[in-house]
Amino acid sequence: MRDHTPAASVRAEALAILSSLGVPESAFAAQGLPARSPITGEIVATVRAMSADEAGAAIGRAHEAFLAWRRVPAPRRGELVRLIGEELRTHKDDLGRLVTLETGKIVSEGLGEVQEMIDICDFAVGLSRQLYGLTIATERRDHRMMETWHPLGVCGVISAFNFPVAVWSWNAALAFICGDPVVWKPSEKTPLTALATQAIVERALARFGADAPAGLSELLIGGRDLGEVLVDDARVPVVSATGSTAMGRAVAPRLAGRFARAILELGGNNAAIVTPSADLGLALRAIAFAAMGTAGQRCTTLRRLFVHESVYDTLVPQLARAYAAVSIGDPREAGTLVGPLIDGSAYEGMERALQEARDLGARVHGGGRVATGGADAFYARPALVEIPAHTGPMLRETFAPILYVTRYATLDEAIALNNAVGAGLSSSIFTLDMREAEAFIAASGSDCGIANVNIGPSGAEIGGAFGGEKETGGGREAGSDAWKAYMRRATNTLNYGTTLPLAQGVKFDIDA
Repeated sequence: MRDHTPAASVRAEALAILSSLGVPESAFAAQGLPARSPITGEIVATVRAMSADEAGAAIGRAHEAFLAWRRVPAPRRGELVRLIGEELRTHKDDLGRLVTLETGKIVSEGLGEVQEMIDICDFAVGLSRQLYGLTIATERRDHRMMETWHPLGVCGVISAFNFPVAVWSWNAALAFICGDPVVWKPSEKTPLTALATQAIVERALARFGADAPAGLSELLIGGRDLGEVLVDDARVPVVSATGSTAMGRAVAPRLAGRFARAILELGGNNAAIVTPSADLGLALRAIAFAAMGTAGQRCTTLRRLFVHESVYDTLVPQLARAYAAVSIGDPREAGTLVGPLIDGSAYEGMERALQEARDLGARVHGGGRVATGGADAFYARPALVEIPAHTGPMLRETFAPILYVTRYATLDEAIALNNAVGAGLSSSIFTLDMREAEAFIAASGSDCGIANVNIGPSGAEIGGAFGGEKETGGGREAGSDAWKAYMRRATNTLNYGTTLPLAQGVKFDIDA
């Protein structure tokens, strides 16, 4: 029995989990990529980093796997994903705990991330029998026209530290059932959860049997150079990349240069609107989680709040009290709601943004470092910032628990402010007025990929396609019809007659 108490060594607990999941000793080395825990700042393990040549060889194995996997019937491919989901259920506690140790998420969020992986596996298993095409009416007699969908090829996945395993699963579960092998480049900040996930997948592959070719699931552990190998390799026709807008600006042109597909899920400067009719108690709870959960390190974190002037003086003081009371500390402790930032650079970015806000005349509630976890751990008190105008740091995403709040007078003004940033990921409105709700989600309302009513902007479910517009990249992952991004479409016309009518009435008669 492993010691899961908060007093247990982070390093000892993480290594015990990795060993129990079957991560091989060969994954570690005396020199390599240091894996740190933000809970204490300590190095948990040193992971062997791959070379560019090794990454190219992994892509080659995945391409060879594609040539065989595309011939396996889709429902059979779904059986592999079912087994992955089954293994995730078995190892949910261990993997969820490892997410907490490596990212600093509170325990329920670590477990919740693994539950997302299980949920997308369930979704994909059903989808494996629903990769439907269309039969299309044709203008030509004795002809049939239809669409068919075929496997595309190797799918590259580049994931970020804040959802170290869920993002892989959103892509991999769909890619596998669509007939595509997956090559995964995780964040350099979270290699341990990636190694653990790969070990779980290999358990499922072993159970699945000979239909699963070698190379179906490959893992690239290392730095940015390996991501560049993945982006530039012509054997990878689609890359799903999650990260900053700056990363997307680098990745997208390189993929476009070789006509590969990009599924980009980038930054989000998400807003919420609180109207005069809002249920303020519900809004308060939703805002608190959306702004402070995951220590503000979700792409869907609430970062901007527009409160109607008639309820501002009621709601904002309540929010300030909630910010003052929230429990901050070791995410393994029962009752902790906010764990550490991922590293010192994240804390420094938060401090710079808060100082810029102060220089603009903002009133800052909270903020500052919390003395816990040791000198190399960076715990910060979430900051509620009353800012007089929509300007300065409010216009950009700072990946930390900062919520900027300002007043508005009319709904049109609030919607315009919601849309007045580069990112377009998620948004929400709190209202009991049907007209306001409908206006917000209409074509002239929020310009984000996600627009919610009476819930915060975070906490998306896998049943809906996830992603956003503008500088968020336009990509979609997980549910709905996002599977189409992992397949190629063919239009087929079959002539079962004895004549050759041409479309649009074209005549081209020759003597044979």
